[in-house]
Amino acid sequence: MDPELHDRLDELQRDPYPHYARARAAEGLTYVPELDSWLVARDADIREVLRRPEDFSSANALRPDVMPAPAALAVLSGGFGGRPVVVTADGTLHQELRAPIVRGLSPARVAAALPYAAERAAALVDGLIKNGEEGGGGDRGNQADGEDGKGNGDTGGRVELMSAYAGRLPGEVIGHLVGFEPDDVPALVQGGHRAEQLLFRPMTEAEQVAAAEDVVATAHRLDAFVRARHADPREDLGTELITSVVGPDADELTLDHRHQVVGHLQNLLIAGHLTTTALIGTTLLHLLRDRRQWELLCAEPERIPAAIEEAARYDTALQGFRRVTTRQVTLAGTELPAGAPVFLAFGSANRDGFRHPRPDDFDITRPTGSRHLSFGFGAHTCPGSQLAREQLRITLEQLTSRLPGLRLVEDQQITMRPTLIHRSPERLELVW
Repeated sequence: MDPELHDRLDELQRDPYPHYARARAAEGLTYVPELDSWLVARDADIREVLRRPEDFSSANALRPDVMPAPAALAVLSGGFGGRPVVVTADGTLHQELRAPIVRGLSPARVAAALPYAAERAAALVDGLIKNGEEGGGGDRGNQADGEDGKGNGDTGGRVELMSAYAGRLPGEVIGHLVGFEPDDVPALVQGGHRAEQLLFRPMTEAEQVAAAEDVVATAHRLDAFVRARHADPREDLGTELITSVVGPDADELTLDHRHQVVGHLQNLLIAGHLTTTALIGTTLLHLLRDRRQWELLCAEPERIPAAIEEAARYDTALQGFRRVTTRQVTLAGTELPAGAPVFLAFGSANRDGFRHPRPDDFDITRPTGSRHLSFGFGAHTCPGSQLAREQLRITLEQLTSRLPGLRLVEDQQITMRPTLIHRSPERLELVW
């Protein structure tokens, strides 16, 4: 990618909302060179596209912003995966690929995983409180006699939330659901980060090759898991995916089967933890920027579900997905030829004043009647949306009850990650 064009893409990704506002105000669709796509910015237009999958294919949903160099592609060819996954499939194939994920993330399965999620969230908060206090966060003499330092937020401490908590809980939870060994989860999560970097960030050829090697190593770890789980089935999502590909009565796990399941798992690792990590970070950022709303949530925790929906609407983790036209179509008065790339900006739809009054205000008391598009709509609605919401609910319950004095470190420069896939702060320094 041309360096100047990439600088403009970087600017757009770090703060896309002014671009969205201009596109919503314009007649028809706006072509955005930085995205190499027609930007679909209005809520009604995005919903129309999502209702017409036969005209707007998902085949390019994961098209990279930066095409890896030939040397990196050569490394990737030695890995596993590379088969269609649910977000890039259409029609019957999409339904077939989606079915085992929907079963694996069913309300009953998610409910069964919540005790584990709550246990891990509490343990991570224990750790960040302990480490924050040991890091010299404040005067422990304020602590009342008999208290253990885990509750009232008055002992003083400091933590970087993204690394200490937001980047850890979702990976542990999705790993538990899939059936990974806990010790294997950090490396698998890191593999997901490396895949995102390779496809969406500019790097030198040497850096791309190193990232590709990490992606391939992760794929081989996933393949080892698939082979082990096929030999020893369990009651977990990993077994569900294997059975859906191989069949309930088949004994043989072919190389093609392994590629398909690894592709599923790679997609789940990215979708199952990076999106929720981003949502935790942006939710805490906006709640703590407005002290009144944070204190209201601490005083009235029954508002947590509404706060989750407002946070998801206001600063959408998954800003959008690509589509490609399958024939000549007209959308919002703009004629598009077959093969035209479009970018469905969910984050823009969620700031559309025709659906959401005062769209640029973050307000956890907002009536919840107007549904946002943060978890998609129609056939491609995110099957993990309940799991993401539950993890955020648990997180807010933990932090509002145990660290009500939580606040942003003053004068820190908060930089958003340059991506439209998992928008979140790069770092979020908090004190209490």
